Amino acid sequence: MIQRLQSHFYAYISKIRWLQRWGLKRNVITENVMEHSWEVATITHALGVIRNQHFGGSLDVNAVVVAALYHDCGEVITGDMPSPIKYHSPAITQAYKAVEKQAEQELLKLLPASLQGAYRGVLLHEEIPPEHLQLIKAADTLCAYIKCRSEVLAGNFEFSQAEKDVKTRLDRIELPEVQYFLETFVPSYGLTLDELLK
Repeated sequence: MIQRLQSHFYAYISKIRWLQRWGLKRNVITENVMEHSWEVATITHALGVIRNQHFGGSLDVNAVVVAALYHDCGEVITGDMPSPIKYHSPAITQAYKAVEKQAEQELLKLLPASLQGAYRGVLLHEEIPPEHLQLIKAADTLCAYIKCRSEVLAGNFEFSQAEKDVKTRLDRIELPEVQYFLETFVPSYGLTLDELLK
């Protein structure tokens, strides 16, 4: 018989729904970390499928998607640090990365010991295979671009510069599946429901 000890892991990470993203900007469209994680996971899935179908990949798409679902869970401890702050200086970036790494370790410890091994490759960024992390980061950047674009289209010019900056970062990602997604799927995000149904 398996001895069962109570674990707070899932109750704790469910609190990411209360963490609002883009905290230093006025938002027309609010977004929490849980919503963001789902969107990153779905776009990661798309990128993996596109790579496998069109660009000779052989990724385990399901494994990449699971890691994407958990990619920001550490923020339940650290909060959502806006990118301009996180990357303001090398010293801040290094300090924040250390805090993120510790938060991931703390979350892992909340799991029963018998399950921790199965979660290391999704909770601990340093243990996620590089090709998986590459797609998750690309999906994360695509989500940021879609968010900025949506805000600007809604008349919120607070996101104008961020949209340009994120698009520049996207253009530097040398993954054909990202360009495929940009050309095939991103234009529709600017349409109304009525336009989508035509």
